Amino acid sequence: MKRLLIVFLLIGCTKAMPPATNTETTPKTAVAGPRVVLPDGFAVKIEIADDEDLRAQGLMYRDHLASGAGMLFFFAKEEEYPFWMKNTRIPLDIIWIDASRRIAHVKHEVPPCHVPDCPSYPPNAIAKYVLEIAGGEAAKHGLKKGDLLRFEGVENVVAR
Repeated sequence: MKRLLIVFLLIGCTKAMPPATNTETTPKTAVAGPRVVLPDGFAVKIEIADDEDLRAQGLMYRDHLASGAGMLFFFAKEEEYPFWMKNTRIPLDIIWIDASRRIAHVKHEVPPCHVPDCPSYPPNAIAKYVLEIAGGEAAKHGLKKGDLLRFEGVENVVAR
């Protein structure tokens, strides 16, 4: 009887343990779809403005822009692209980005404009892309000239 009990114990002890569950979690900044990843790893889910109409509309008439959301403007060639805030209701950070995807200039907390003759904000730098995010986000993530940004999910975008 003792032998039988020992055999059952041995069989029970050699039984395979269930695989450990994966305790890794998805980063808070993981987003699906097109995005710009900042140097600190934070991902901004972007809308794409790749033609004249979309670039002209931009983020006009929005009452809110969430942290982690923005718009990426694509241009056919590198030039100096001044931006303005006509009909924009919320402050924005405007980030000009060169063809190598390095930040060329950052304009923080650009105020909304509700008058017909809105000021223009030139970057005094050459850019191929411009990223608009909620006002204060650029400072929150320490964005500065020369920082390299990573674009994901935009491989097939062509500026028109």
